[in-house]
Order: sequence, then C-alpha cells, then structure tokens
Amino acid sequence: MCGFSGEITFDGRPATADTVARMAAPLASRGPDASGLWQQDRAALAHRRLKIIDLSDRSQQPMVDPVLGLSIAFNGCIYNYAALKAELEGMGYLFFSEGDTEVVLKAYHAWGPDCAKRFHGMFAFVVIERDSGRVALARDRFGIKPLYLSSDEGGRRLRFASSLPALLAAGDIDGAIDPVGLHHYMSFHAVVPAPFTILEQVRKLPPATVSIFERDGRRTDHIYWTLTFERDSEAIETPYVEWRQRLRQALRTAVDRRMVADVPVGVLLSGGVDSSLIVGLLAAAGQQQLKTFSIGFEEVNGEKGDEFRYSDLIAERFQTQHHKVFVKSKRLIEALPKTIAAMSEPMVSYDNVAFYLLS
Repeated sequence: MCGFSGEITFDGRPATADTVARMAAPLASRGPDASGLWQQDRAALAHRRLKIIDLSDRSQQPMVDPVLGLSIAFNGCIYNYAALKAELEGMGYLFFSEGDTEVVLKAYHAWGPDCAKRFHGMFAFVVIERDSGRVALARDRFGIKPLYLSSDEGGRRLRFASSLPALLAAGDIDGAIDPVGLHHYMSFHAVVPAPFTILEQVRKLPPATVSIFERDGRRTDHIYWTLTFERDSEAIETPYVEWRQRLRQALRTAVDRRMVADVPVGVLLSGGVDSSLIVGLLAAAGQQQLKTFSIGFEEVNGEKGDEFRYSDLIAERFQTQHHKVFVKSKRLIEALPKTIAAMSEPMVSYDNVAFYLLS
C-alpha cells in the first residue's frame, strides 16, 4: 500500500525533518517493509514502503536522482510502467532500478505535469525539483490513492501525507470540524468529497489533479482528466452486442493490468458477482493456484452471517487456494476501536471491520 509524508516551506526556513518523521509513524501499517527519510533545505520527505514491484533496495524511497535534480515519494502502482520505461530509455534516460517509482520520476522530468496522463494505475506522488524549488503533487484519475494537505495560517508552509492521522501527528491541527465536510458526510453522500475533509484545517488534493507549488508558494492546478457521461452519435448507434464485447474486453484488460507484481496476487472472494467475475477472468487468463479469501460472521436472529456457500462454489469451480476466515462476535467488537482508528475519515459501511480483520 505504502504511504508518505512531507513538508515544504515557502519563506526560506528549513523544513523540519523530525516533524515529517513523526507524521510518517502512523503510516507504518501502510508500509511495514521499509522506511526512509530525506531532507534538503526547505523540503523534507518520509516514506513507508510495502514491497510489491522491485523487491530490492534500489526502489527504496524517498528516491533521489542527483543527475536530474529530482526527488520523489510515491504511493501506488503504475501498471504500464514497463512500457513507459522502454519509451523513456528510447529517449536516452538511464535507470538504476526495476520498479515503477523511478519511471514516475523520469516521466515527470520528460513530460512535466502531463506525465500523469500516461499513467495507467492508482497513484499519489510528490516530486521536488532541486534547481527551481518547484514542487508537484499528483493524484490518480479517481482518487484511489489518498493525499491530504494542510497549510499554516500565513501560507508559509505546506504539509502533506497519505492519511489524515499522519497530518494530525504533526501536532498543530486543532481538530475543528468543517461544517461543509460534515454536511456531505451526514447527507446522501455518506463520504466527504475532495477537496473537503471532515476537518476545517485539512484538505484533500482532488482526483485527476497535478498541483504545482512555486518556490514562493503560488499554486497552479492542472486537471488532466475529466469523467464524462455524454454519448456521441457513434456511441448511440453502436449495437448492444458490440457494447457487451467492449465491456468484456475492458474487464479483461483491467484484470490483466492488476496482475503486475513481484509478489503473489490474491482476490477477496465474497461469492458475489464482482469478485466471482474477477476469479473467472483470472482463470481464463491462465492463472493457477490463485489465493482467494472470504470472511464470515456469526448468525444473528436467523440472518446468515456469511456467504461461504457462494464463495465455496467459485473456489471449487476454479480450483483456487481458498481461505475462509470466521470471526466470532466477541472478536468483532474487540476489533472495532482499531478499525475506527485505521480510518482517515468516517466511513459508512457495515463491512469495515471485516476488511480490517481480513487484511
């Protein structure tokens, strides 16, 4: 999963590495495999790593390229990183690692903020330009990977992190509730959409956005993608059979992309349509001995607390290495405080505890 934190100053003061390290501590569960801290004058970055692509220390973060004068902290996975790496090598770039972090770094050098348009995946990253003092913060198209921001009152300092509790660890956010964020949470949305958060002093970087901060703190947002539901005449005239085929191919492509990893890949198998379809597509792609995981609870008032009978059917049909986790009610209640503590913001979902325990 990974996570990062950082601080940039705009008034000439050096960044505070101790504060950035303190912000990284709550991110340890996101990245239990490795940690790193980097500080240079007005910028400081910390990173917690979960090793998925390039398990060597060559992809350790924060990553610094002294030749290009760039430093990066990255959270996510770029599924097409190998193709982008080949393209960049054709442009003359040299690589010292086998991971996607360095690809993001050099893609930013080659294409600037437009590099985000080329990434297939989920990501949040910060790139710091040594020579210009410019800082770029970016987030994927749907905001799958989080990125929280806070500034001091005079705009002299920017802090950012992969979770809201990490920002709170810096110690200077008073915790006042944002009435707009609260309204969204309590209304139909049941979530707090970007750029708002549940707290008045914290904001989220919007999805599909690259924010450029100049040395003096001036900010420019580049929105590189917008979701549209409009249909042109070609789409309207396309027959149902064609759309069905396109959907099937899009699902295959999505599943294939997410198999990019240097560690085993598994599936959370509920036995419902979505997870069952994913297992079926993986089997059709030749995946064998896939690890699948299901979770269930005790029966309440005659209401079944698990869907094992459905997940068992899929596991048997596709011969997966299936793991069933049965959680008794006592353990469920005991896990509730830790489940809430793991949330960056309030979440409305009855299966939060299930995902927490399964993870």
